[in-house]
Order: sequence, then structure tokens, then C-alpha cells
Amino acid sequence: MTKTMDLEYGKPIGKKFNIRTAMEEASRCLLCHDAPCSNACPAGTDPGKFIRSLRFRNIKGAAETIRENNILGGSCSLICPHSKLCEEACSRTGIDKPIKIGALQAFLIEQEKTLGMKILKAPKEKKDGKIACIGSGPASLACAAKLALEGYNVTIFEAEEKPGGVLTYGINPSRLPQEVVEHDIEIVKELGVEFVMNKRIDGKEGIKELKRQFDAIHVGVGLGKSKVIGNKNINGVVNALDFLKDVKENDGKIDVEDHVIVIGGGDVAMDCAITAKQVGAKDVCIVYRRTIEEAPANIEELRLVQRMGIPIITQFAPEKINEENNRLIGVRFKSKDGYSELNLKADKLIFAIGQEPAQDYKDFKVSDGVFASGDLINGGETVVQAVAEGKEVALEIIEYLSKKEVK
Repeated sequence: MTKTMDLEYGKPIGKKFNIRTAMEEASRCLLCHDAPCSNACPAGTDPGKFIRSLRFRNIKGAAETIRENNILGGSCSLICPHSKLCEEACSRTGIDKPIKIGALQAFLIEQEKTLGMKILKAPKEKKDGKIACIGSGPASLACAAKLALEGYNVTIFEAEEKPGGVLTYGINPSRLPQEVVEHDIEIVKELGVEFVMNKRIDGKEGIKELKRQFDAIHVGVGLGKSKVIGNKNINGVVNALDFLKDVKENDGKIDVEDHVIVIGGGDVAMDCAITAKQVGAKDVCIVYRRTIEEAPANIEELRLVQRMGIPIITQFAPEKINEENNRLIGVRFKSKDGYSELNLKADKLIFAIGQEPAQDYKDFKVSDGVFASGDLINGGETVVQAVAEGKEVALEIIEYLSKKEVK
């Protein structure tokens, strides 16, 4: 029988390292010459180097390695799929178990903040050229930081009230506390990047207007629209992004329905189920159309869901949403075998089956002076992948500006 657990909304998951336990964990590192863990990090955070520094008690040097390579080192330490990337590649795996790279990274970023380290500094002399970044999610933050470190003037335009994109509005704070996100973003601001909030840039026309003022534009708006099957206008049917955003903006203080069904098998689906349980839903379950082995969610997320007593029903897909007077009362599912059915009572149905571009960016294409990275281009990958792409596009912009007569 699965043991259930209580977890308050916003209460951090798992135990943190302290200096003693961090040093003990770092001492397990084999100090590989060509560290496979570093080669496995899309953003080049270089865990092999920062663990080596930590092992020799150089905490500042370790924190410098993280922040210099990954501007979102704090956020990534908590939400990266380490078990599929750096930790899976760890040489220690063949002996007993991998080094807890993510937890060590989180410890070092916490030390950076506690000790008031100022690691990154933008050059005093500015280079010619102004760049606009549309959206303030991981890709834009990484791109803007790289450009600012090279001496360029960068302005980020964000449609929402707070910066961060999915980091701020789309991830359960038990996994990613808002103060960690704010610390990462504050470092970007300290580099001189200007943030313009509550300013939506509407697709082609908005980009056209920005091109009159800026020498290059980076589009990092992500996938701002959730996919929904069936009639989304039924009272009680919502998409994952809207649900998570609503809870986050109200600090978990919302009235949630008793019977909640989440459709999907990824991290977002797990986040929705965990969040619904945390804010008071009595009955929460996840329904996924494939097998549990095919679910894209991280193993840590799946384990947490199970520990919270949330069932995951596999190989069933929604066939009909049942309603009375336009209010959700249940959902009928069809099995993968083609004839089995499942009828579940529900007064809240959350679709977490993926995202797509907002309407005004649906047919977006890069063009002269207009660049893009992140989920809008890759279709929805990890935060660390968005960071990697943001850094790469920054280099492309720098090369473009070197050949262009700037304003």
C-alpha cells in the first residue's frame, strides 16, 4: 500500500544539504578528467568543475562556475531532470549511485545568496546596438544576460505583471520557490537588463514596430496556450497553465472542487495533481493515455504523486465530457484496447496534454534581425534546454550586429 503524505502548498520538497553533508556528497565524486556529467548538461553548467571546487572547499569558485555558465542556476538546480541528464551520466552510477548534482548545485546557489556574492558584472563601456527580447521566460533571460555581459543594451518586454514566464506562473512553488526565481532574475537585472512589464507584443505587427527602435529582436514567448480536448467552455474544464497560474497568483488560497481529474503524463500534469491536492481537493487522480513507462514525467515527480496517494490510471483517453446545465459532472474514458470504458465523477477537469503557440505567434518565423529560441522553436523542452538555446542565439545576435550598421 502506498503511504500518503501531507505537503503544504509552497512548502519545499526534500531535504537541503548543509556544509557538512554537501562536503560528504562531494567527496564521493571520482573527479573524472573528462567529466561525463558536464558533457550531459545542455546549458554547460559544468557540474564536474563546480563539484571539484566544492570538494576542495572553494565554495565561491564553485558558485562562480554555476552562475557564469547558467544564469538560471538556482531554478535549474531544483527543476532540471537531473536523473535523465547529468546524474544519469555520472561515472559513480556504475559503482553505487550517482552524485546528487542537483542538490549540490542548489546548496551552492543558496550559499551565493547567503554570502552576498556578486559574481557577474557587465562591462562599463556599452557596445553599439540595442536588442529587444519578447517574453521573460528562461530562453529570453539567458539570451538577455549573455548579451548584457557582452556590453549590449537589452530590454525585455513581458505581457504579465511579473517576469519569469513558466518559472513564475507555471511551476508548483513546492518544487520551485518563488524566491529562487526572483534571485535568478535579480542577477539579470543587475547586469543592466531593462524589464518592461504588462507590455504584450502582438506577433507580426508588434515585432514590426519594435524593429523601428531596436537593432535585433529575440522572441522567447514560449508556448502560451494549452491544448484542450472537447468543449472547453463547460464550467469546471480548465487548462493546466490557467489552473497553475490562478493558484500561484492567489498563493494557494483558492476554493477548489472536491473531485479533480488531470489528463496527461508529463511534469505539468504531475504539478497540477500535486497542486490540486495541496489546495484542498478531496479526490484527485491522473489519467494518461499511454503506459506509465511511456510517461514523460520525471521519476521524482511520479514518486511524489504516488507518495501523496494520487492514483495514476493509464491507457485510457477521454471520450466524452459529461455535464448538466453546462457544469462538469464526470468524464467517460475509452481504453487503449478499444472496448473497455471508464466513467469517473468530476467537478474539475484539468487538461495537461501539451501547449502550443498563442494565436499571434502560431505562424511565427525567424527573419532578418529577428531571432528566437526556447519552447516556441523546440516545441516544449526543458528549462535547461531553453537556457542553452538562449545563450546560442545571443551569440548569433552578436555576430549579426557585428556585420550590421546599428542605430
